[in-house]
Amino acid sequence: VIPDVLKGRDVLVKSPTGSGKTFAFGLPMIEKIERGGAAAQALVLAPTRELASQIVDELSVVADAHRVSMAAVYGGANIGPQMKRARHAEVLVATPGRLIDLIERKAVSLRRVQIVILDEADRMLDMGFKPVVERLMKMTPDDRQTLLFSATLDGAIGQIANQFTRDAVRHEHAHAAQEQGKIEHRFHRVEHAAKTGRLIDELSEPGRGRTLVFVRTKHGADKLAKKLDQCNIRVAAMHGNKSQAQREKALARFEDGRIDTLVATDVAARGIDVSGVTHVINYDVPGAKEDYVHRVGRTARAGASGIGITYVMADQVRDVVRFAGQLGLHAELAAGGLRSHDTGGNDSRRTRPQGASGGPRGGGHRGNGGKPRNGSGGGKPKSRGGSAQQQRAQRGRSSSAR
Repeated sequence: VIPDVLKGRDVLVKSPTGSGKTFAFGLPMIEKIERGGAAAQALVLAPTRELASQIVDELSVVADAHRVSMAAVYGGANIGPQMKRARHAEVLVATPGRLIDLIERKAVSLRRVQIVILDEADRMLDMGFKPVVERLMKMTPDDRQTLLFSATLDGAIGQIANQFTRDAVRHEHAHAAQEQGKIEHRFHRVEHAAKTGRLIDELSEPGRGRTLVFVRTKHGADKLAKKLDQCNIRVAAMHGNKSQAQREKALARFEDGRIDTLVATDVAARGIDVSGVTHVINYDVPGAKEDYVHRVGRTARAGASGIGITYVMADQVRDVVRFAGQLGLHAELAAGGLRSHDTGGNDSRRTRPQGASGGPRGGGHRGNGGKPRNGSGGGKPKSRGGSAQQQRAQRGRSSSAR
């Protein structure tokens, strides 16, 4: 990638996390900066504040050696100090929303930006940033150089690539066989009432290393972390409602071993690149194949091995079988009692506990951020007996009482 960037070419890169993307665009970007020139000569757009902060941290030594100033711009932190640093920075590393805020306050301008990097462009689209990214790109010069890095270059990402680049050279990278770790995929059928106990048992196993536990909602992350803490598990929660300082503190404690369990939502975990994660546990099932790949990819780095565990409730079987089957995990599904033709239909009604639901689509118990359907976990409400007229009268009395 680096020679093409130095030549001024637009570049499209398909590459997994942990493959050196930051240096691939960061080193030639810094080399191309005009020292003592205009502010905001280069712009790096990232989907999350964790990733923006991580990019600046990884490139800071090289940037300082070249006397190039960088500023991280992201939400969840005091905007005043960011505005002060961004006014004079030659490289802006920003999340889209906060950058718009600074532009509207006339703190920065993109009129002299010569190189734009879209890092983890697929995640930016997933998070709904496309309109904001398009708006920002229109603020940059037409003759800018554009680099796009993504886990995929198909579909909507391919359209974005065609929209923002000209005659781009394409690079695709996969880890070499010796660099690829081995992930053991496990799928466990559980009832809602047994999930937390199952997780505590898993986290109490001897020899467990750093563990990431994924949940769907911010409230669910806090609630679960509190339960685990009460069981003497060293844990912290990480999600979008946490301040940047809180998120950085939790990640630092996780990295240095003061805690060994991090409960996180998908968005918060996007910037996590921590070595030594031995277990990834999907306490709540991921919504799609891509989310599953992203989650379990936090383990088995640099040739290490790891374990990915997914708890599957009865009415989630169909979705899990679908995306895991697409990933070729048929033997692993079978080992967990999930078959490729399993739909979770009648079986789900037999095994689902009262009031529990869950699943990425069909609502769920309140701890998972959903709403139970009809108060009983799905299906049509049962008749309470009596004629239709009697039922209407009963409803009228209930309404009056309320």
